[in-house]
Order: sequence, then C-alpha cells, then structure tokens
Amino acid sequence: MESKMSILIIDDEVQIRKLLEITLNSNDYHTLSAATAREGITMAVVHPPDLIVLDLGLPDEDGQVVLQKLREWYLGAIIILSVRSSEEDIVKALDNGANDYLTKPFRTGELLARIRTALRQTQNIAQIQKLEFDNLVIDLTSRIVTLNNEPIKLTATEYSLLTLLAKNDGKVLTHSYILKNIWGPGYTLQSQYLRVFVGQLRKKIEPNSNVPKFILTESGIGYRFCTKMDE
Repeated sequence: MESKMSILIIDDEVQIRKLLEITLNSNDYHTLSAATAREGITMAVVHPPDLIVLDLGLPDEDGQVVLQKLREWYLGAIIILSVRSSEEDIVKALDNGANDYLTKPFRTGELLARIRTALRQTQNIAQIQKLEFDNLVIDLTSRIVTLNNEPIKLTATEYSLLTLLAKNDGKVLTHSYILKNIWGPGYTLQSQYLRVFVGQLRKKIEPNSNVPKFILTESGIGYRFCTKMDE
C-alpha cells in the first residue's frame, strides 16, 4: 500500500492549523503540526515531510529566518502562507527558497492546487531527462527543444533560461534569482536585461507571445513557467 504524502504545518494560529489539518487529511495527506519555529524545525528534522506550509508571523522567530534555516538542508517543497502581502515580503521569501506564496485569507482549493504543483516539482526532478509540456518538449540529454515536433533554434542563453523555468514548473522565480543563476551575481539588478531575453524566448515558443501560455509574468516579482493549472 502506497504511503500518504506528508505535510508539516508551521503556524501559531490554532484555527488555521485545524482548518489545514481537516482540509489536507480529507484530501489524503498525512499532516504534522507545529505552533512555533523551534517546534517546526525539530519536527522537520526528526520526520522530514514531503512539503512544509510555513507562516511568517511565528511567536519565537521570524518565518523568513526559519525559511533560511530550513533551506540549509531541507530539499522538499515549502509554501508560505501568511497575512503579509507586500511585494517585498513575497520577493524575499521566494529568494530565500520558498516554492510558492499565498496570503491569508486563502481559498482552500487554490492552496491544494499549489500544493499539488509544488509536490510535482520536487519529485524525481534529478532523474528527469526529458521535459514535456503539451506540444513543447525539452530533451535535457541532447539539449534539443521541439515545438509541434519541429526543432527550435535557441541560443545557449535562451536554452539555459528555458530549462531553468521549466524545471521549476509552477514555481515563481524572482528576477534576481533568474539573473543570478543564468548570468551571475553581477547581474541581479538587470531586470530589463532579463525582460529582453524573456521576450525573445516567448517569440520562439509561444503560440501568441502577447498572450503567453508557457512563461507567465508575476508583476513586480518575476516569472512562472506554467502549462498545467489545477482547477
């Protein structure tokens, strides 16, 4: 019998923890709960979950610090669930390694969809040799990209940008994260530079570059590669 995926909830609000436990358990997930940063980190170490739902407003330590500590060793998915809704908080959390960010109050259906997407991202990603998204196929072994079974000519930089986005399907990648990973630390503030390359890539892979299907813009934050949206 296949074991259930486990989700650790780190949130100091009792009502939120209870709501999440009921929602997740009824959707066939196994849940663990912690009310403090210290308790949550300990539980993550002792029983590493498949995914962590993390609040930023914890009583004993700021959630951003907790996120940084977790990312020193934890490779699973982390979704931030917080009342903080400023662009600065969202960008900081994503830069610190969060897979996704939802603000309270939240819709349970959307949270479940984000969880499914985040779990897909982290399952056997290292073993994947070919990424397939409808009619777009990225062969990581041969470095060949095809659209509608026709090869697409990409520059080395365009290929690196596409694979970085595609390997993180569904995850918001900030401007600085993409720039640092593709061009290096010295380019983290060159968002206009990135915008140009995204525009070039969209013209090559999107059916309509003005209404993108694959590379979606997260205004003021970065980009999300997305082809499978859960209802």
